[in-house]
Amino acid sequence: MKKSGALLIIIILLSSFQTADTLKGTWEYAGDIFNNKKESAPTAYILQRKYSEAHFEAYVIEKGYVPEMYETGDYTLNADSCIEIQTFSTQDSKLLNIPVHYHYKISNDTLTLKGILPNGERVEEYWKRVK
Repeated sequence: MKKSGALLIIIILLSSFQTADTLKGTWEYAGDIFNNKKESAPTAYILQRKYSEAHFEAYVIEKGYVPEMYETGDYTLNADSCIEIQTFSTQDSKLLNIPVHYHYKISNDTLTLKGILPNGERVEEYWKRVK
């Protein structure tokens, strides 16, 4: 009985952290850790990413305004790795057309992207699934 209980606990723990074939869906920015400094999600607006099979579109959503697309890109998943390439940005960006490698995990409804940017800055972003 103890073995089956321990096995059940291991299965539950392993299934709560998963990788996926795609990030398909809508995700809302929930904060990050940037160079070891924790930052909360903004309260004046919402940042949202819509992932399809291999692409994403990012929007800023402010109450009373039409959502504005500020970024698009492509991504690929392989095991626990996610490589993103920003293909469009409304702001000056040093990441345009440069592959950025993240380790990713999905736990319940939270996507975590953790990596080192090309300029050496460390980032760990949190995104909550909304659709």
